Amino acid sequence: QVRLVESGGGLVQAGDPLRLSCADSGRSFMSYAMGWFCQAPGKEREFVATISWNAKITYYADSVKGRFTISRDSDKNTVYLQMNSLKPEDTAIYYCAASKPRYYSDYLTPSMYEFWGQGTQVTVSS
Repeated sequence: QVRLVESGGGLVQAGDPLRLSCADSGRSFMSYAMGWFCQAPGKEREFVATISWNAKITYYADSVKGRFTISRDSDKNTVYLQMNSLKPEDTAIYYCAASKPRYYSDYLTPSMYEFWGQGTQVTVSS
């Protein structure tokens, strides 16, 4: 079982950094690829970044490439999203999720993720 809890969200100014954390209190963390998704008001949940179970594969949405970095610490059962050069359009609720993807497209698709955290709000002011 995977139980995910996000933290690290908040209100920042444009250009500031922020690091999100997602801790798994279950015992299966190492078995899953982990992803970050975001959802702004009135919009669908969107893919942000993902990392494979062994951290050898990472994918990013075009909108965050070069600004965000996903990583994981298996000793701490935690996945991180380091967000730099934040923009007002990054404002959203950020969710982490766990998946066992078989194909490339599975990494990017919210419906392929089995377990989700409750989300953490990120607000970027201009």
